[in-house]
Amino acid sequence: MSIRPLIILPDPLLRQVSKPVERIDDDLRRFADDMLETMYDAPGIGLAAIQIGEPLRMLVIDLAKEDEEPAPHVVINPEILGHGDDSAVYEEGCLSIPDYYAEVERPATVTVRYLDKFGKQQEIEADGLMATCLQHEIDHLNGVLFIDHISKLKRDMVVRKFKKLAREKAPPKLAV
Repeated sequence: MSIRPLIILPDPLLRQVSKPVERIDDDLRRFADDMLETMYDAPGIGLAAIQIGEPLRMLVIDLAKEDEEPAPHVVINPEILGHGDDSAVYEEGCLSIPDYYAEVERPATVTVRYLDKFGKQQEIEADGLMATCLQHEIDHLNGVLFIDHISKLKRDMVVRKFKKLAREKAPPKLAV
């Protein structure tokens, strides 16, 4: 297992729509382990493959608290089948938008069909933080970020901030 570097806003890869996983094998399971290790190291509770540079429809989630036994979920080719009528607001953050948090309103419950890391079809009816996390990570697979769910003014401020940080970190260009 190895920790992979995170893709950070404004990297255009974050806006790419991920492709379905076509084969579940030992290599993909090792990749899932890398995703989990990267997520735990960050630390975070969810990570989409695109966030470490792989445009695959795959994500990992673990909502266990520090004093609890890890409870990792590997979710491959997720599909939202439906959601409830009620909504919930959570303060969300993102490993690809470090140190920025905002309240986001999403459906309070969601039903998701997916393949587990052994290729077995699963279905989950989630509520609370799991529903929010699933929707957040599935958004990543579709090139959508949580800041797309906040006001344009706030979103533009965040994007400008991260573009400026990226410019400051970029190596100087040499004149030829």
